[in-house]
Amino acid sequence: MTIELSSPCRGTGVDAAAAAARRVIDGLLRAGDISGADLGGVADRLNAIADELDAAAPDLRERLVDMWHGDGNTRHDAVAGSENPIAPPLEYTALPDGSIEAVTVLGLPYQGPPECVHGGVSALILDHTLGVANGWAGVSGMTAELVLRYHHVTPLFEPLTIRARQVSVDGRKIRTVGSISAGGRECVTAEGLFIAKFQPRPR
Repeated sequence: MTIELSSPCRGTGVDAAAAAARRVIDGLLRAGDISGADLGGVADRLNAIADELDAAAPDLRERLVDMWHGDGNTRHDAVAGSENPIAPPLEYTALPDGSIEAVTVLGLPYQGPPECVHGGVSALILDHTLGVANGWAGVSGMTAELVLRYHHVTPLFEPLTIRARQVSVDGRKIRTVGSISAGGRECVTAEGLFIAKFQPRPR
């Protein structure tokens, strides 16, 4: 079975390398020990790449400062970060009702129960998406409480629609809701309480 996941990045730099790394992660899980692939040789080549990256990497503090510079939009987070190889990554669209939406297909790296998305991955995606919805609405903050309800299993290898919208702001308290759906049916819903404060950025 061949599954069409997110399209490989055709650009250059870290985004392209992260997209290639996603392919490697997915390929390793699909291949496994039953594939007949020369996984020892693959490990040697991957370790050589890791050695090259380690040798070229700047000081960790310098990289952290670089990650957090700019206008608040980050490219390294674990859900929508185009330069993070563990991120799907999600691309959000604003809807007329003030909510945001993303559509994605998740493969084996995100599996929990057989052929289903891990519940913790669903929580990660919804926590981040609710936060993005807050930013889109103009008042954002840090997660104080996240309540999830798992209505149905969330399938792998099928289009998932992730939605979120901010519903109220009361002083520093922000309330936001969201969902993950497949085939028109809600799989997971979330209610979040956020507090309008932020960690200081690395300097």
